[in-house]
Amino acid sequence: MLLFKNLDLTPLHSILWNGLHREGAGRPIEYSPECDLRALMLRQLEQIPYVKDLVKRLRRSRFLRNACGYDNKIPTEAHFSQMKKRVGVEGFRQIEAWLRRQALKLRKSQPLSAAGLIQAACIDGTDFPAWSSRDPHDTSRGLGDPDARVGRGKKGFVLGFQSLFLVDAEGLPLGHVEASVNVNEKKLAEPLLDRLLGEDFEVELAVADSQFESENIFNSLEARKIGNIIAWRRLDGRVNPPDVLTVKDRIDVEGPEHLRVVYKRLRAMAESLNGRVKSRLAYSRLTWQGLANACIHVCLVFCVVYAVCIAATLMGRPELRYSIAYFA
Repeated sequence: MLLFKNLDLTPLHSILWNGLHREGAGRPIEYSPECDLRALMLRQLEQIPYVKDLVKRLRRSRFLRNACGYDNKIPTEAHFSQMKKRVGVEGFRQIEAWLRRQALKLRKSQPLSAAGLIQAACIDGTDFPAWSSRDPHDTSRGLGDPDARVGRGKKGFVLGFQSLFLVDAEGLPLGHVEASVNVNEKKLAEPLLDRLLGEDFEVELAVADSQFESENIFNSLEARKIGNIIAWRRLDGRVNPPDVLTVKDRIDVEGPEHLRVVYKRLRAMAESLNGRVKSRLAYSRLTWQGLANACIHVCLVFCVVYAVCIAATLMGRPELRYSIAYFA
């Protein structure tokens, strides 16, 4: 498979092998954790719904086994569960952060991003249902997944989680944070920026829709010396300042033309990323339980996005850096 052939995971050795018994007496390690990571990324790329189905596909297909690095023997479903628990959320976040840095370094169209300077980025989010039913004794939470909550999603009420992410001007994700769907998106914006800026990134301008029109958001961005283009809602009895964007209808905004151009460009990139990962990487189909597993799910999705960017550049085909379909 072209994607994994051009992806060197050797620098992630310390993260992937953390907690494994490698010396002295004891049962030897049967499967390399680098192969396990490739298999979990393959599951997203091939949109395989469950890990048990991944195991079946690997057992039946020599091509997929070789792509992941396995021999004729493959791990069980329980092995992948143990691997996820051993690496943990922070481990997967570190893996994702390393792949993101590699993708930014190789991307020549945005040279400043290689140094950690993001000139403009868009804040956007989505929700995905939990793999659970409602608790009959407390219908506000999940029965099989106690971390899941009922909240208002993009298309009505949903039992599940939400993910808030940051996207640059070319549609490459820069970071994300997850929470139950009943948490207000405004409360996730500050943790998202803290997580991103804590990784030696600098953002000059943040774009967001009217969901983030809040004095707390404005103050938070100002404290971090980040400019903003956030659409203001049209409210009865309030006259919006002439130098801001105002929501005209459900999609369009009105205001200064130079702000509209930047706003529409960044919003289009966020919607493009959202559509690509949902249609090509099963972003909105979560079949694991718990908030921690929801975070790992999003990490793996974005890892594939970065891997595509890296592989396309190393192949000498930078025009394919956002084409997930080409590597599927």
